[in-house]
Amino acid sequence: MKILWAPWRMSYVVRGSAEECIFCKAVRGGDEENYVVLRSGHTIAMLNIFPYNTAHVMVAPARHVARIEQLTREEVLDLFEVLSKIIKAIDAEYVPQGYNIGVNMGKVAGAGVESHIHVHVVPRWLGDTNFMPVIAGTKVMPEDLRSTYTRLRSRVLSQEITR
Repeated sequence: MKILWAPWRMSYVVRGSAEECIFCKAVRGGDEENYVVLRSGHTIAMLNIFPYNTAHVMVAPARHVARIEQLTREEVLDLFEVLSKIIKAIDAEYVPQGYNIGVNMGKVAGAGVESHIHVHVVPRWLGDTNFMPVIAGTKVMPEDLRSTYTRLRSRVLSQEITR
């Protein structure tokens, strides 16, 4: 078995429980300072500030719940509608060749924020992984977070993505 070392994830693993939930903070706070690209009735979508790739978005219910089965029917439907809109926006703005979309439910499953369920949307391109993370412990990001936020938020709010 090969091991992929990801020391940048340690801050999530050892974070104290007294720290405020990033999703709840974003729900209560402003969009720009929390990198929120879309809000809806029951859901929030925000950029991951430690992205695995450019335009890595996290989609979460506005209500603080730890598990999928705790969501109401309305929350589930809203979450998936927002998820669909985010994918359409990323497709239009960044033209990825694929996605990793997933949920890490519970600490042992890799959840960095285990108390608030969320879906990771990670766009992928052929060749987006290289030797830098392995050799240098560095992830090369072709675009800064503020630029990604501006582009994706503009795309989400535009008329260019429709259901």
